[in-house]
Amino acid sequence: MADAQSREAQANAKEKRATRRFALRLPVSVKYGDETEEHAAQTRDVSARGICFYVDSAIQAGAAIDFTLTLPPEITLTESIRVRCKGRVVRVEGGNPAGKMAVSAVIEEYEFLAES
Repeated sequence: MADAQSREAQANAKEKRATRRFALRLPVSVKYGDETEEHAAQTRDVSARGICFYVDSAIQAGAAIDFTLTLPPEITLTESIRVRCKGRVVRVEGGNPAGKMAVSAVIEEYEFLAES
């Protein structure tokens, strides 16, 4: 019994995320800082509380960001839904083979957008 509890504790220590992540490659438009220009990016994974995406230019950890993406039916279990989010960058990683930066952000606010 102690071995089972030990394995469970180790598994919990490795994975601290409270929500499921979906490994999805979706287009996302991102605005950050004082810029009004949108930057094209692609998601690496998405969850209810956060996002990780690849972008060409560096974003500082701690920076506020706005981003918009369309969640596909595989996630929504209905139709595609456009979502606009506000968040904060928590981590930036370089070294992607394509020269992109991996940006991880927590989602602080979101709203569903009407299809246009």
